[in-house]
Amino acid sequence: MKKTNYIIEEIIDQYTIDDNNRPWIIGFSGGKDSTVMLTLVWLSLLKIKNDIDEKFLKREVWVVCNDTLVENPIITNYVNGILEKIKTAAVRHNLPIKVKKTIPRLEDSFWVNLIGKGYPAPNNAFRWCTERLKIKPTSRFIDDIVNSEDNEHKEAIVLVGTRKSESASRAKSIKKHEIKGKRLTKHPLQKNVFVYSPIKELYLEEIWYIINTFESPWGAEKNQLFNIYSDASADDYECPTMVSNKEHKSCGQSRFGCWTCTVVRKDKSISAQIENGQEWLVPLRDVRDWIQEQRNNPENRSDYRRNGTLAAVPNGGYVIQKHRVEILEKVFEAQKKINDMGIDIELINNQELIAIQVTWYRDLYFDFKVSDIYNKVFNKDLDMKQHNELIRKEEEILLSACENDKKHFSLIQDLLKLEKSKTIMMKRRGLIEDIENRYKQFITN
Repeated sequence: MKKTNYIIEEIIDQYTIDDNNRPWIIGFSGGKDSTVMLTLVWLSLLKIKNDIDEKFLKREVWVVCNDTLVENPIITNYVNGILEKIKTAAVRHNLPIKVKKTIPRLEDSFWVNLIGKGYPAPNNAFRWCTERLKIKPTSRFIDDIVNSEDNEHKEAIVLVGTRKSESASRAKSIKKHEIKGKRLTKHPLQKNVFVYSPIKELYLEEIWYIINTFESPWGAEKNQLFNIYSDASADDYECPTMVSNKEHKSCGQSRFGCWTCTVVRKDKSISAQIENGQEWLVPLRDVRDWIQEQRNNPENRSDYRRNGTLAAVPNGGYVIQKHRVEILEKVFEAQKKINDMGIDIELINNQELIAIQVTWYRDLYFDFKVSDIYNKVFNKDLDMKQHNELIRKEEEILLSACENDKKHFSLIQDLLKLEKSKTIMMKRRGLIEDIENRYKQFITN
């Protein structure tokens, strides 16, 4: 395909003509566009190595994949396998390609914000998830690369797989930022970072042509990505949309994202996967739909924001503690259903569970324990017999010292929990304020 050869030649020219070795950072999601972009960059580097001169391969190329921790699990498994293949093949081909997986910080994770802090499920008016789960983790990594001691010029180039034909808004955005006669544009948010869009002129059918006819440079199975898109093609993206021969197949443009996404009215891709035989995804779809349905139920919301100010409308504030517990229980139940089908999956990791409990303590909610909810759903008792026995003895001594005054006993217990929560999170900032708030609550009651 002439257009493909032209793009490869352009990438080679951009890679070799720029003599300050600014690192390249490829945003890799594992989807069709980022896969094609990495394929063409890889082929360009091989051509430099084999046909020009290996000495030009000085610039680092980072393949950066952001994991929100709530991605569609089928995509997560696929991408994790692909990243391992990329690592191995880069060493085998002796190319300056490195892989980096970014994740949100613990305090920014979806479940810590939704269940821990009581943020309402995201919607178009309050889409708090995008920045925390996607933008910030990758931006931090780019900042690290730009400010690295090895980066003499303190600059970097980000390669993105955006295409003009994706949508009218995408074409408008590309046109707005591009500079006539220039391949690179300034990053809209990050200083000393430039953006390069090598595949912006490709059409959907050309993307699928490359995926189906080019051998994967890192050894991925040829039909694996096509089959994933095929299974996830919703009713408005008939798949295949065009077949000119057995190799040249197109499979629409289904989009994959977080399985928890409540911004969209319906997750068409996960529904299509279920219809195509992935029944184990039903619990995920159901709990996601339930969270969305319950979002604006006035019984689940406070009149206040987390900072203590009144919300703009009644029952428009944070999610009350009772509903946070209900959400956690529903997620645990979904995980148990999937585990009972023989599929090993963890929807909320242990660090997030600890952070949720710590956040509840900081919000002065001491009546619910994450471990109790877990044990209730999974019918398990954590093996903490010695620890629990020690706690029981401590409580007996404390209750005796309080002369069986349950109110003072409860106060001291809660203050100890606040102190322990700070130790767990290794972050003591705000402890005095939390203690003062608990004292105010004690005096008021």
